[in-house]
Amino acid sequence: MPLDRRQSAGYMTNWAARLFARAIDQKLKPLGLSSGYLPVFFALADGSARTQKQLARDASIEQPTMAATLNRMERDGLITREKDSDDRRVTHIRLSDQARTNAADIQAMVNQVNETALSGLNSLEQRVFLDALGKVTTALAKAEDAE
Repeated sequence: MPLDRRQSAGYMTNWAARLFARAIDQKLKPLGLSSGYLPVFFALADGSARTQKQLARDASIEQPTMAATLNRMERDGLITREKDSDDRRVTHIRLSDQARTNAADIQAMVNQVNETALSGLNSLEQRVFLDALGKVTTALAKAEDAE
C-alpha cells in the first residue's frame, strides 16, 4: 500500500507550516525580522514581561532555542531584559520600544499571509479548519504533557 502524503495530518501540517514560515519570512524581511521571532512577539505583544522559561513554555519551544532567539532579538534591539528587583536571578523580558512600534506592521503582514492561506476556504470552512486545528494542537499538547 503506497503512502499518500495528502492523507497524513502530520505531513500536511508540517508542509503548511513550512510554507507559512517562508511566506511570513518574505513579508518580514524588509523589517529585518524572521518568523522565528513571532512566538516572542505574540507572547509579549500585550505589553507584559515574561521570563525566558515562561516564553519557552508558552511558545512550546525548547529552552536552548528560546535562548538563542532572545539573544538575536536583543542584538537586533527588539527586546529588553530587566533583572527582577526582588530576585536578581530572575530576568524579565519585554518588547523594546522599537519592536512595539513595528507591532502593527508585523500583525498586518501576518494577517496578509493568513488571508492568502485561507483564501480557498469560505468563512464556515475557515472557522471549522481553525477549530479543528485547535483541537489537534490541544490533543498533541496533552499527549506530550502525559509523557
